[in-house]
Amino acid sequence: MNIDDRLAKVKYVNDEESHLKVNQEDCKKCKLKMCTYICPANVYEWNENENKIIVNYENCLECGACRIACSAKSLEWQYPKGTSGVTYKYG
Repeated sequence: MNIDDRLAKVKYVNDEESHLKVNQEDCKKCKLKMCTYICPANVYEWNENENKIIVNYENCLECGACRIACSAKSLEWQYPKGTSGVTYKYG
């Protein structure tokens, strides 16, 4: 099963506010922007025109890969509130 098929089995309940916060000033200085490559759900996008990271938090799989990949430790990551976030379905 490929990643797109697996992602289709994931159920999300979006929170109104992001559980992911980035330090945009650190992101501007970052050369590699590993968060934009490591995230399997494409949560992080570098917007060249605005010179900032766009965070599509509603796609987050809560895997934590971004926390490990960010060498500047410029990402604040928490689990979503209450019943928000991701629910995995198997089968």
